[in-house]
Amino acid sequence: MRRIRPTTGVLFLLCLMYAITYIDRVNVSTAATVFRQELQLSNTQVGFVFSAFAYPYLLFQIFGGWVGDRFGARMALTVAGLIWSFGTIFTGMAGSLATMIAARIMLGFGEGATFPVATRAMSDWTTVGRRGFAQGITHSAARLGNAITPPIIAALTLAFTQPFWTIFGFQIPLPEAARVSWRGSFFVMGVISLAWTLAWWLYFRDNPREHRAITATEVERLPSFRTRAERKREPVPWGRLTRRMLPVTIVYFCYGWTLWLYLSWIPQYFAQSYKLNLRDSAFFAAGVFFGGVVGDTLGGVVTDRIYERTRDHNKARRNLVVAGFLCSLASMLPILFVHDITLAAIFLSAAFFFSEFTIGPMWAIPMDIAPKYSGTASGLMNTGSALAAIISPVIAGYLIDVTGVWELPLVGSIALLLLGSMLAFRMRPGEELEMPPPAGRVREAAA
Repeated sequence: MRRIRPTTGVLFLLCLMYAITYIDRVNVSTAATVFRQELQLSNTQVGFVFSAFAYPYLLFQIFGGWVGDRFGARMALTVAGLIWSFGTIFTGMAGSLATMIAARIMLGFGEGATFPVATRAMSDWTTVGRRGFAQGITHSAARLGNAITPPIIAALTLAFTQPFWTIFGFQIPLPEAARVSWRGSFFVMGVISLAWTLAWWLYFRDNPREHRAITATEVERLPSFRTRAERKREPVPWGRLTRRMLPVTIVYFCYGWTLWLYLSWIPQYFAQSYKLNLRDSAFFAAGVFFGGVVGDTLGGVVTDRIYERTRDHNKARRNLVVAGFLCSLASMLPILFVHDITLAAIFLSAAFFFSEFTIGPMWAIPMDIAPKYSGTASGLMNTGSALAAIISPVIAGYLIDVTGVWELPLVGSIALLLLGSMLAFRMRPGEELEMPPPAGRVREAAA
């Protein structure tokens, strides 16, 4: 039997984490079809439930990235996993708008650090030539999580509503106390999240050279590892790094607006605009999100191929982002003028494919610009998406409540994607962050 390389094992665990965290953060979008009626919430209030996750998520982007850079991804993701696991479980226990929002805030605290810290892990465990692929495949796993969330949550919700389960032709009665409807799906996902957290702690090591199964050949291909002491001697250059990453953050906000509009409202869009039941709306939503799975994977592969051939970060990163944004907004335009469920699903899928095509290039940029501080740099970038996660779902819900037009929020996405495609030329991924020499070396040179 062929041995699984530790670098592959780590990437697989990160793919699982991306998928699980996205299921845990967007499961409310499908469950809202049920709990919206149970808790008697308006679309605007449901929008606040969606966006409550994003407030701590925004705050912990930069802090979480710094923790990953300073203390390592093993401890940081273990603590984050425990928090988001219990946040998911507590969501299933919510009985009002206030408790639902409180549980979503806890989930945001746990998941806020995950992607920046994962980028820290990838920087140490991935070769330079596979950065785009690693980011593309992990985000593809996240979109796979998006795609399977609607049918999984719908199936679990229905399963925990039935008086009995049928397994291999046998009917097993479900006790009355276990018939918890949508809440059961959150309990199941919380337990799965705890299992992943344990697996990460047991398998991962911050320094690849300390992993018992890694070979000398694999180590030779990996970047040099900076110890905790070395990181302490070279603190994060906050001002210089923040200014350098600002254009990247703004561009990622433009992307994030569309992402969170999709994640929050697509299942509801099919359910309410086309009057579909829970199962059918979940099916159409899953089809749209599968477009993102393909886009993430392909974008990661293409950006690495272009970089391998040209050694030009602008061609491999920036140009793909511009092309993806323009194609995405072009795919959204027809949805404003047609009201046919098949055409809507096709154009929404195409728009999501092209927007997700940019993810591999975008998440490789922090590692290109600031490889020593990739966790912090990616946290700065992801604050753009986190800010969009606060604003986009609420504005969309308000517009839908006021106008009753479900396609109207797409106008904002079209405008921001156009803006992002223009601002992308300010990112300059080919220019690595210039750093002054450490204070000790300056004194040595002066002597």
